[in-house]
Amino acid sequence: MTISDSLSQGSISASRRTLLKWGFVSVGTAMLAGVPQALMAQNMGNVKVLTFNADDKGILNFALLLEELEAAYYPAVIASGKITDAKELDYLKALGNHEATHVKFLRGVLGKDVLFQTNELNLNQNGLNALLTDRTKILNTAVTLEDLGVHAYNGAGPSLTNPTYILAAGSIVSVEARHAAGVRSLLGRPTTQTDNERLVQNSDLNAKMNPFKGRAYDELFTPKQVISAVASLNILNNPINGSLVA
Repeated sequence: MTISDSLSQGSISASRRTLLKWGFVSVGTAMLAGVPQALMAQNMGNVKVLTFNADDKGILNFALLLEELEAAYYPAVIASGKITDAKELDYLKALGNHEATHVKFLRGVLGKDVLFQTNELNLNQNGLNALLTDRTKILNTAVTLEDLGVHAYNGAGPSLTNPTYILAAGSIVSVEARHAAGVRSLLGRPTTQTDNERLVQNSDLNAKMNPFKGRAYDELFTPKQVISAVASLNILNNPINGSLVA
């Protein structure tokens, strides 16, 4: 079943919402494990291939995919019952609302250029159960998703040419960074990401994209690196290809 099914469940959804070696990746099976049953893909034979080309439309649709994954994660967190502190629960509900709103916003900006519908995205059950087993895993996964979003928006942003798309991406990336810092504070982790926490290490960073390094700067990941990082989390069943991530 699909992400849109899960977004229709629960109070937060309605309100706001080292792979790639072959250039064609199925990002499936280990991350979103406690998502409601209605979210899960049962018929893998009909899973849509997501193709992102290296143009404005491809970049913003790529950003939309990341927002869809985040928007699916937080309802699963709430449904798991593993977050019992009232303030933490309220905070994670707010993050879910933000992500659902980002999905709606990006779909509105893209209009007829949307490359996929929410109900065409297929998540896997197995991993979700593993990552929603306790508070620490849940919050650390949230940190990973939000930090990855920051790296992704920063990395793809310089390639955008459409002013409307640039404004859309810029208005979201700062919120993703606030999300990451907020969840980090709940865990007592550093507010900014340390080198050893990153899914892309210094030796693999694109040097031209990253002339500045250190705790005061966020590294820029290429779309290919982002997809590889998502694949390592095993979130999505849909194969992904296209010149943007080749």
